[in-house]
Amino acid sequence: MSDIQEQLNSAQWEAVSYNAGPSLVIAGAGSGKTRVLTYKIAYLIESGIAPWNILALTFTNKAAREMNSRIASVVGSEATRWLWAGTFHSIFSRILRQEADYIGYSHDFTIYDSADSRSLIKTIVKENGLDDKLYKPATIAARISEAKNALILPDTYCSDPQIYKRDQMDGIPKAGSIYTTYNQRCRAAMAMDFDDLLLNTFLLLRDNEEICSKYRERFQYILVDEYQDTNMAQHRIINLLTTSKSRICVVGDDAQSIYGFRGARIDYILNFQEQYANAKIIKLERNYRSTQMIVEAANSIISHNTGQIPKKVYSEAEKGEPIKIFPAYSDKDESVKITGEIRRLHRREEISYDEIALLYRTNAQSRSLEEALSEAGIPYRIYGGLSFYQRKEIKDIIAYFRLISNPHDEEAFKRIINYPTRGIGATTLKKIQLAALENGVSMWETAVSPEEYGLAFNRGTSAKIEAFVTLIRDFAGELSRINGYDLALRIIRESGIMTEFMADNSAENLSRRENVEELLGAIKANEQEILEETGREIIPLTDYLSQVSLLTDADQREDDSPKVTLMTIHAAKGLEFDAVFVTGLEKDLFPNANAVYYPREMEEERRLFYVAVTRAKRFCYLTYAKSRYRYGKMEFATPSPFLEEVDKRYILHPDSSLIHFPSASSGIARPRLSSPRLRPLETHVSTSMLKTSVVPSAFLSSSHENMTDTSDGLSVSDIIEHERFGIGTVLALEGVGDSAKATVEFKDAGTKKLLLKFAKFTKK
Repeated sequence: MSDIQEQLNSAQWEAVSYNAGPSLVIAGAGSGKTRVLTYKIAYLIESGIAPWNILALTFTNKAAREMNSRIASVVGSEATRWLWAGTFHSIFSRILRQEADYIGYSHDFTIYDSADSRSLIKTIVKENGLDDKLYKPATIAARISEAKNALILPDTYCSDPQIYKRDQMDGIPKAGSIYTTYNQRCRAAMAMDFDDLLLNTFLLLRDNEEICSKYRERFQYILVDEYQDTNMAQHRIINLLTTSKSRICVVGDDAQSIYGFRGARIDYILNFQEQYANAKIIKLERNYRSTQMIVEAANSIISHNTGQIPKKVYSEAEKGEPIKIFPAYSDKDESVKITGEIRRLHRREEISYDEIALLYRTNAQSRSLEEALSEAGIPYRIYGGLSFYQRKEIKDIIAYFRLISNPHDEEAFKRIINYPTRGIGATTLKKIQLAALENGVSMWETAVSPEEYGLAFNRGTSAKIEAFVTLIRDFAGELSRINGYDLALRIIRESGIMTEFMADNSAENLSRRENVEELLGAIKANEQEILEETGREIIPLTDYLSQVSLLTDADQREDDSPKVTLMTIHAAKGLEFDAVFVTGLEKDLFPNANAVYYPREMEEERRLFYVAVTRAKRFCYLTYAKSRYRYGKMEFATPSPFLEEVDKRYILHPDSSLIHFPSASSGIARPRLSSPRLRPLETHVSTSMLKTSVVPSAFLSSSHENMTDTSDGLSVSDIIEHERFGIGTVLALEGVGDSAKATVEFKDAGTKKLLLKFAKFTKK
């Protein structure tokens, strides 16, 4: 035991050694939370407590494995064999298998994964003759999961008028009926889904006092990791297993509670002392990860939240450099500035690429960063996700682009002939493919003239193939007549892709819409650049397609070489890097548009910002753009209010000329969004768009914005400020009138030749 004490600071040792009653360990960022949990269990075992009397609950398998491994290294692997240590789901599954008789299940019940659950829901929807475009398995599964984690059974779900009204507004009034049938089918099949493992454990303990007492007596010591992330079901189960005097120790950080959209409730950690009146509060305030500058800056950020347990995190590491704020003219300029700084960090500070992370609020933001990194030759990886151009919705849309520009593209043809679903099944596709092979022609040619190649389909199938061919031909006929952005918009609308995304408000669909919006913005930005350089009035979709093909070919290499990490801030929790860039710090992006109307949501967004900053060990950068292409239009952005909340003593502005913080009251108010508890934080799409499945006006925007001729009085050596490229010096001028061009060397974007008639800049 003395060995354990020697390896801990005084606060950590207090957290480990106090076991007389309930305790709440508030573990600040980088304060050694895992070490405390590990040593606390080791301490209990060395103190003579039997391993089977200890229950330790974590949220991830990774955390459980790490904890067990560390405990084994201290007290030996034999002791860990008898520990009840693991995730909530694994521990409760173990209990349910032992006590299955009490809830009418067999001991060898099946556990359905998400694919099994969605398949069953799909079957129920079909059996009831419901529209599978409205009653999507993912949507219904999310509703059922939400209900179970809130301990809402089917009968309650169906009889609750508010729930019914919400489902009716979302076009799925039969969701409760599907939930009821789904529950019945699972029980009949002796199966539970992941959420049932929580729900049924709660019901088992609530309705069987002798079983509840049995486990309450067995688990003399209960430890819960990441307590700030517990949902209602987890919280209520812990309540049933404890009394106000139980030796329960929960460890967490209210400042890092960022999963409200998944059902986590910060109130449980904030109100712990109300539930356990004699609870001892222990604060781990020393940060072992970050420099003093970063820790103090993070403290100044989180101090603006009202719902928190006060603490003063400190660091005894080097003072370090201030946090740098990098303003940019555009999302492209932001990405270029970041790549430039990454090069400097790599060369001058000798920081390995795998010690650098780029964090963003939404997945869609990765596109611009990926393109800049690829262009700069900097290796990168997407953590926990796919590269932008590898995401399904993007690959589907690009397949349309490819097919209309080259109808003989077989892979594109196969990908979209039945997407969105148009009733052309696998059997029909196989016949088309075989006929094409036998006749030495493309699948497109076979689909255009099936009879010529010996194919005979029934009237319904023939009509569907003909409709698809007509659709592609119509799009192809517009290739040289309209701008690429306008055609891309038509494809997304008229193919039915947009209807697919607008059918429901699931987190999955919201993310897809954001990705599609980002793609459209990229096409529009590409057109603007070409217009400024060439003056071409029609910029076909093939121009963008040729560029994007190179980007998709230059995808991430699957090897072990060091790579810059790109990820959402949510995915970054628990990780650390020498250098962190927190990108897109703009109003309505971070914090999201909903937050201004809901104080609780704003506080969670601020906690998310705190998490992002505290991932950095040595260098932290906050970046934002003055403009972004969103919904196909150039939108001018306002810096995030969070930037103002960072204490000025801990920040540095390398380019202060760009920085402008408007007053809190400035800006245009947005309509209030309804049903916040159903809408993940990532969304920035209006309720009307979601409910009516009508393509929003943003997606109907077309044609170039009006340009202003700013060529008067421009001379060589003049300094200009371009809307997207930033500050540049005029190197040369040529031509006159509408043909006048300027060669400009931009500080970050390199040298560009601009047609002054269309260039968007001002003379400095």
